[in-house]
Amino acid sequence: MKVAELAKSLGTTADTVRYYSRLGLLKPAKSVNGYKSYSNKEVSRLKFILSARNLGFSVVDIKEIINESEDGKSACPLVRSLIKERLEETEKQFQAMLALRGKMSSALSRWEEMEDKAPTANMVCHLIENFEQIKKT
Repeated sequence: MKVAELAKSLGTTADTVRYYSRLGLLKPAKSVNGYKSYSNKEVSRLKFILSARNLGFSVVDIKEIINESEDGKSACPLVRSLIKERLEETEKQFQAMLALRGKMSSALSRWEEMEDKAPTANMVCHLIENFEQIKKT
């Protein structure tokens, strides 16, 4: 199967297939005419990669998981450990986004009551520049 065929069959792009090939996660065979051909094993490997990426695993994680598997070991303990780490990271990011959302909402409600001002030599936009001061008072 050629790059475009593989990409189409899995609903991704040829660039994605080439990217994972450049990283060594996919190992296509090269034909005499220079085309890369992907076996059923590579199709399965790409399905795995796309699923792992969809779950939030990084490319580094995926390489580690594949290496574990290629060494004949079950990758399941590693996968569980990594997903716990990714979940903790995601929770921290989520909490940070909630805090940012609160700040934005607070800013918007305050700014709707404030008048517009022209910029000066020392001010670009008083809404932003005075936000922390207003919040503290």
